[in-house]
Amino acid sequence: MTNVQPIDTVALAALEAELARQLKLVDAIGAEWTRPRSHPEGHVYDVVIVGGGQSGLATAYGLKRERVNNILILDESKEGFEGPWETYARMVTLRTPKGLTPIDYGLPALTPQAWYEACYGARAWEELDKIPRGVWMEYLRWYRRVLDLPVRNEAKVERIVPLDGGIHRVMLAGGEAVLARKVVLATGIQGGGEWHTPPMIRDALPRALYAHTSEAIDFEALKGKRIGILGGGASAFDNANWALEQGVGEVHVFMRRAQMPRINPIRFMEKVGLAARYPALSDTEKYRAMASFLSHNQPPTNDTFNRAASWPGFALHMASPWESVAHEDGAVVVTTPHARFTFDFVILSTGLISDPRLRPELAEVAGHIALWGDKVKMPQGQRNALIDAHPYLGPAFEFTPRDEAGVAPLHGLFAFNYSALISLGLSASALSGMNKALPRLVRGIADQLFLDDREVLLDAFIAYEEEEFLGQWPLETEPAGESVE
Repeated sequence: MTNVQPIDTVALAALEAELARQLKLVDAIGAEWTRPRSHPEGHVYDVVIVGGGQSGLATAYGLKRERVNNILILDESKEGFEGPWETYARMVTLRTPKGLTPIDYGLPALTPQAWYEACYGARAWEELDKIPRGVWMEYLRWYRRVLDLPVRNEAKVERIVPLDGGIHRVMLAGGEAVLARKVVLATGIQGGGEWHTPPMIRDALPRALYAHTSEAIDFEALKGKRIGILGGGASAFDNANWALEQGVGEVHVFMRRAQMPRINPIRFMEKVGLAARYPALSDTEKYRAMASFLSHNQPPTNDTFNRAASWPGFALHMASPWESVAHEDGAVVVTTPHARFTFDFVILSTGLISDPRLRPELAEVAGHIALWGDKVKMPQGQRNALIDAHPYLGPAFEFTPRDEAGVAPLHGLFAFNYSALISLGLSASALSGMNKALPRLVRGIADQLFLDDREVLLDAFIAYEEEEFLGQWPLETEPAGESVE
């Protein structure tokens, strides 16, 4: 989905000129200071960022602001289709307030509002409720272009292998390798684990009869048919509305809860500064806070719910968990405590599991990664298996080792994806927290690059003898004037 309004190209060009001026005014980008590495296998980047969506692009720009320019972004998608916005995301608008400034680093001309007003006018911004999904993708494409960020598309990362000397070999599909001192996994909401498919679905149904909300779905082939959706999160209603718009005959949404979720804890976190100050909490305080956070299903936005519920083919079943699922005569038969239903296809809005042991690219190092279950001891009745499987990250999103053997292979690996939720709160993949999280990440990467070379840099500093003052005294030529006897 893209915005149908014509873009004001003259105003956009003026904004880009103003942005260039602001970048110079704040001295945002300059010569790099890092020390190059040589390796028999080829060029060594200071930082490789896996993922070219909003997190990856903003990380790259932040590193440039730290004068770290020897960087590369890798993304598996075609250019312009990075992230979920033009692939599996099916919401009409973003769920966050339009006034957030997540990836501009305080530069006015880089904000979503400045870009939107240049494209469509100030009045259009005032009348806007939330930013349409396709418009947000347009902004990200512009952000990449105007900042000239180095993205290599159609480059799928399959494995990260630690080498000697603090270098990582990033293996790509097809066998090619890229070398990097630091690797940032800016891999979005699913990049820290996997989307959850309940065993009752996986064991009972052919793969052609179900899909997760995160997957591509051929709705054209489902026109006029009946679909069941398991789960009542926001994505369930996004997909229900999308399916009915595409001509699906009926969509039934099933929720375990007896009532719709009505509370969105993110709004409270935004109001009281918890999104920014969360990292200052103790581990036990974080554990308690996130146990509460995870107990809330994120409700759909009011307009999303009303849009889905207005369709004649929509049905909502509360207090209706799926007790069994069967494959009968090419259809899906679902049994709830109240009734039996037959569907042509089912969609899973069942969330995700964050666990680095599930990530194929981390197979070489996953056994060394400390998890929350390893580090934080809670009373037995307060343990939460979902929390315990998250990686226990350091203050700059770096993986931390379970033991001494993991120190070297994990050094230089950063998880700026949704798996950072427990350690650092709303940050990666959450627009509400990115403006506070990004400076923490890029400063931590730059600090690590500096500390890796501190002995050489300090020796060079101590030996530094370049003369800056060129004057001398007495002056070679005395000023003219009357002599005094």
